[in-house]
Amino acid sequence: MNFSTKIISWYQQNHRDLPWRNTNDAYKIWLSEIILQQTRVNQGLPYYINFVTAFPTVNDLANADEQEILKLWQGLGYYSRARNLHYTAKFVVENHNGIFPTTYDELLKLKGIGTYTAAAIASFSENEAVAVVDGNVFRVLSRVFNVNYDISLNTTKKYFIELAQKLLSITKPNLHNQAIMEFGALQCVPKNPNCKDCVFNDSCEAYKLKIVSELPVKLKKNKVTKRFLNYILLHDAYGNYIMNKRTENGIWKNLYEFPCVESENEMGEQKLFLHIKEIYNIKNFQYYDALDVLHKLSHQHLNIKFYRIETKETLKNSYTFSELKQLPVPIVLHNFIEKIGK
Repeated sequence: MNFSTKIISWYQQNHRDLPWRNTNDAYKIWLSEIILQQTRVNQGLPYYINFVTAFPTVNDLANADEQEILKLWQGLGYYSRARNLHYTAKFVVENHNGIFPTTYDELLKLKGIGTYTAAAIASFSENEAVAVVDGNVFRVLSRVFNVNYDISLNTTKKYFIELAQKLLSITKPNLHNQAIMEFGALQCVPKNPNCKDCVFNDSCEAYKLKIVSELPVKLKKNKVTKRFLNYILLHDAYGNYIMNKRTENGIWKNLYEFPCVESENEMGEQKLFLHIKEIYNIKNFQYYDALDVLHKLSHQHLNIKFYRIETKETLKNSYTFSELKQLPVPIVLHNFIEKIGK
């Protein structure tokens, strides 16, 4: 039994029943793939359902307001995915008459779609014989065939793409691609896989050599930067808050936040109060308390401090508490807003 036959047979007996696997609609498959980038299935599933319910077609997504999309995306992180989602939906409507492309080559031309996502959509929607290579596939192939090249290198990625393409079932690329990714997600997991009950335990090179835990090889480590964000919960006696929209490029572009002062290291309260007086021209305010939060992202550790400050002066261009709860905000702010709301 060859690799493809074996892994498809395993898949047919063990796969999870997920909604995007019960359709060949390229638009819905695309939605699922973008949502599941950097996201576990159990976390992404409710987001997928919410998006398909709110925007059943690519036309619905294209015509939506970006603020509505970002609010629905809230909590998934990597918000550029949501902005690219909106851009691509509008592009498909304007340039493809609202018909989502299904071929690998056409899909690669769309913003936010790389080689993996293009291969997934093309094979799942039209059964195009192009292999998918993601983190799960790297892990499975590196272990079964003992490939000890560094997966952070482009030359290694090219090698894995060629290997995956050679192994791909020509008649059932759809099933094969689903199978190898599911196998990596459920069976050939990163830590402590159950190798004794694996369908490849008689042929897996890493299992024979007892080096399963050492593969795949990834030498390059993400550099983590520290940032210090000081949020000012400035509100007046009527309970109106100042909220600003981030317009500069960054992880939270086009999301809303409380007035923020970013510093290179921890900022003293007196310096912050001086900033409030100068920038907001507010002299009559009362400081209540501060709350510290450490928010860890893949490349950044955000040291966040929330300062609760009330002024007797009426704030212009402000939001009521109910209004600000409707705005798309970073999840760390959403959690804080929920907390003070209680």
